[in-house]
Amino acid sequence: MSVTQNSERVQIGPEADLPEGFQTTVELDGVSVLVLRHEGQFYALRNNCTHQDYPLQGGEVSMARITCQKHGAKFELATGKAKSLPAVKPVRLFRTEVEGGMVYVSPL
Repeated sequence: MSVTQNSERVQIGPEADLPEGFQTTVELDGVSVLVLRHEGQFYALRNNCTHQDYPLQGGEVSMARITCQKHGAKFELATGKAKSLPAVKPVRLFRTEVEGGMVYVSPL
């Protein structure tokens, strides 16, 4: 699934259709954003590792962190903070909302 939109908010889809472990990317104002579901919560973060600009989509998610597949850097889903080397800079976060059973992403 890939949605492109230049607006204040992008609709991802019905919450009921987005199971645990779900990952997709959307483009929001020219930025690739990774949207995922972990432990029932939706998270949205820029889809690139701050170490070498490698996409985070498809990375393993555990303990509320996503791991970059390229070099193993880990980022905290709730804060974007880099939690392991080689990354030291945080990844940009976006707001997720569930409204009327639909999931949306917007800039913070």
